[in-house]
Amino acid sequence: MNTRTARTGLLVALVFLVALNLRPALTAVGPLLPRIGEETGLSEGAQGFLGALPLLAFAAISPLVQHPARRFGLERTLLVALVVLAIGTAARAVAGDIGLWVGTAVAGCAIAVGNVLVPTIVKRDYRDHVSLATGVYSACITVGASVASAVAVPLSHGVGWRGALAFWAVPALVAAVIWLPRAWLGGPAAPAGEARATVSVWRQPTAWLVTAFMGLQSTTFYVMVTWLPTIEMSEGVPAERAGLHLFVYQLVGVGAGLAIPRLMRHGDDLVVAAVTASVPMVAGVAGLLLMPRWSIVWAVIAGLGTGAALVVALTLISLRGRGQHGTTQLSGMAQSLGYLLAAAGPVLAGFLAEHTGTWTASLVLVGVLGLVQVGVGVAAGRVPRGALHQGTTSPR
Repeated sequence: MNTRTARTGLLVALVFLVALNLRPALTAVGPLLPRIGEETGLSEGAQGFLGALPLLAFAAISPLVQHPARRFGLERTLLVALVVLAIGTAARAVAGDIGLWVGTAVAGCAIAVGNVLVPTIVKRDYRDHVSLATGVYSACITVGASVASAVAVPLSHGVGWRGALAFWAVPALVAAVIWLPRAWLGGPAAPAGEARATVSVWRQPTAWLVTAFMGLQSTTFYVMVTWLPTIEMSEGVPAERAGLHLFVYQLVGVGAGLAIPRLMRHGDDLVVAAVTASVPMVAGVAGLLLMPRWSIVWAVIAGLGTGAALVVALTLISLRGRGQHGTTQLSGMAQSLGYLLAAAGPVLAGFLAEHTGTWTASLVLVGVLGLVQVGVGVAAGRVPRGALHQGTTSPR
């Protein structure tokens, strides 16, 4: 391998560095919610809305990302998003209570751009290894998310909860600086003669199935990542241990996400992978309801499903989209409506807990959503007949 090839390979692989920064600004919030609520007077419902605010930003921004991406290119659009992410994250430490809300919303908008564009870049740059590259990409997302959850409470002891949230502006800014050469040089060109969809993805049944799977797995994840520490603390688990359990919940998803592509080797049929990824969440929630003292065990089981389901959802987007532009459109649709559904999850879970006095109803909600996800996974995982899927390579 010559020096030029190695340099090109490094530039291509930088997309995984971007992925590391797409969740810490969000997942650092969950372990700190009890302290945030205590110091700001936010109710459980308001805390849930704070956790859901980035998801609302995802829903609003995702369909719009294709326009700047076409005009300025994927790499340059992503560079701007990283800088905005750093600014929004830092604002939560310096602008008081208003900064907490505005900074969270701004960070959510920036992350939405990365959510949409990174799967498109992965498909373009790793077109012969889509599912494997998606597994690595989702593993990076999960590592960033889990580390942020684990260090949130310990970090807050030294710099306060605002400083613990704002800290994640630093790695985002570092990523932007490292990404600058790729934004300057641009990425590989899309294949010549790439087909463009003649029918809007909004009118294609397969796109709606992909969107439903994306939304369901996102909803269960964000309910758990927002409220699992609080649920455990209500059972007497210390705050730092609950934060550690959330770290474990997300970390085991790394292994699951890297393993699930082994079930994606039979062409583009993802039924087995989708069902395998969906069942553990149902089992984990049932365990939390029936035997809450074993919460770490159920967190591990649910986390295995979370990590695998994210890879399945992102692989569905990559494989079912037609070409670079079609994939960007499908990614925008799936993440817009998917995260709109996910945004309701933490709010509804907090509302149910506030009005029932326990977390039982909230956990039942997650279990029901998990069961629906199993059914949607069967439908979305089948290779579609029609225009949405055409000419993709078999994942390896």
